[in-house]
Amino acid sequence: MIFEDGCLSDNESYYVSMRILFLGTPEFAVESLRALVENGCNVVAVVTAPDKPAGRGQHVQQSPVKQYAVSAGIPVLQPEKLKNPAFLEELKSYRADLQVIVAFRMLPEVVWNMPPLGTFNLHASLLPQYRGAAPINWAVINGEKKTGVTTFFLQHEIDTGPLIFQEEEPIGPDDTVGTLYERLMHRGAALVVKTVRAIEAGNYPQIPQDESRELKAAPKIFRETCEINWNRPTEAVRDHIRGLSPYPAAWTTLLGKTCKVYRAERVESSEEAAPGNYTTDHKTYLRFRCADGWLSLTELQLEGKKRMGIEELLRGIKGL
Repeated sequence: MIFEDGCLSDNESYYVSMRILFLGTPEFAVESLRALVENGCNVVAVVTAPDKPAGRGQHVQQSPVKQYAVSAGIPVLQPEKLKNPAFLEELKSYRADLQVIVAFRMLPEVVWNMPPLGTFNLHASLLPQYRGAAPINWAVINGEKKTGVTTFFLQHEIDTGPLIFQEEEPIGPDDTVGTLYERLMHRGAALVVKTVRAIEAGNYPQIPQDESRELKAAPKIFRETCEINWNRPTEAVRDHIRGLSPYPAAWTTLLGKTCKVYRAERVESSEEAAPGNYTTDHKTYLRFRCADGWLSLTELQLEGKKRMGIEELLRGIKGL
């Protein structure tokens, strides 16, 4: 039996005969690659980022996708440049019928137009909303109540190709980008399998994206994006914090140092102060004033310190 999400029951097998080439790099992509392999799809090779030094020791690190591919015995390609003639010849040698992209860099047309059945991408939003590099972050930052995952065929302009399938995912009031990321990673993996099977069966939609309404973008997150603006309303500030937690994390300045904020809750208080000012009892709370009220910061990381709850942080610092 094949369930509605496109995955198999434990006691059945299914084999997708067409040759699939998978392109992806981070953890988010691993779940889709694993789902393809475990659901009988014929993944003939993987393209991922080159190994690179990382961390304090600058040890060479393999991408999560490479680590999984090696463990599954799948050939791995790691081009520095996607237009390199040697890479293109090697890519062509795998005779892929279809290419699947999950969280990879922008492809030149010579790559995405190579397989006869085309190239589709998994995007973590309900396209055409939140095109761009950070759709999960921006959906939470903007206080959305729902988002989702989309599979679509590539064309020249980024994230604009015809839609294949979409599935919605609710965003709860206490969701962070971290909790939402996990759910979309698994939902997206099932959608990738569903899309592959539909393409092999030759029974799938290609729906033009509707650009008649106002579209919200999802540009790359920079350090300046993460700075908290205390002149905004409390809910907007809290959404900003949730949409950047746990990574890269919203931040403010405290005692002249950068302080990352991972969690905050609105509190009722009659105390008046200008936005950006804070108050504390030095033991249990640290509250910052926003445009229309107060937020209590409950989980933070002061520059040079570990991430900790507010009571532990207050015990360890002086001068507030």
